[in-house]
Amino acid sequence: MALVNVNNIAVLNNPTGFQNPFSFEITFECLQELEDDLEWKVLYVGKAADCNSDLVLDEVLVGPVPVGINKFILEADPPAQKALGDELLGVTVVLVTCSYREREFVRVGYYVNNMMEGYDPNDDDEDNNNESENEDGNDENNTATANSEQPKQPQEKQQQPMDEDESASALKNNEEEVKEKSKKKKKKKIVIEISKVTRQILADKPRVTKFPIPWGDNDNTADTTTTNNNEDGDPQTIPNDEEDEKII
Repeated sequence: MALVNVNNIAVLNNPTGFQNPFSFEITFECLQELEDDLEWKVLYVGKAADCNSDLVLDEVLVGPVPVGINKFILEADPPAQKALGDELLGVTVVLVTCSYREREFVRVGYYVNNMMEGYDPNDDDEDNNNESENEDGNDENNTATANSEQPKQPQEKQQQPMDEDESASALKNNEEEVKEKSKKKKKKKIVIEISKVTRQILADKPRVTKFPIPWGDNDNTADTTTTNNNEDGDPQTIPNDEEDEKII
């Protein structure tokens, strides 16, 4: 049985400017006197595809923790703009975690949307689509022109198979064409004016994950995550409404 249960986390100052600190009002219950402090962290996911890019915005020790209901405000400075680069805008995740004796037992995640005034990411997609259509049209015109200018060659009775050298050369040329087109379709570099960026946390849809940990020297609780299995047997995080402790 967990000796600490998170009863509520309220996201304060939301929405707000990107440069303003994160602020969470945390309410938790301690069922038994603890020998050590609780460690709270605020983590910011810099890049979804790279778990090593997660940034620790702040970590604090809370203790000694009295038995009963406890409440405090956890604040953390925003990530540095240089650490995020072009990944600053768009949707990401911020996590609030709590550990006891270096073992994490609860994690609450929120989706975060960073928007810049006057910037619409859909505009870049439309520009890329228009460029792609123009390139395809030019390719077709060039092909038609080349075919019309090329003198007709007598048809061979049987097409000869392509040897290995010709096949490798054709494959290399094709790869170079694909790389060249992909470079042209890259999004335009965005000039981010940090003062115009607004951060909005989806506070009404947290994701809660609990981990059973040993709370005492004689506690042999298995160190496994609290998960449900879907129909395919794959583990999935328990959503907020299925947790024993509700996070509002």
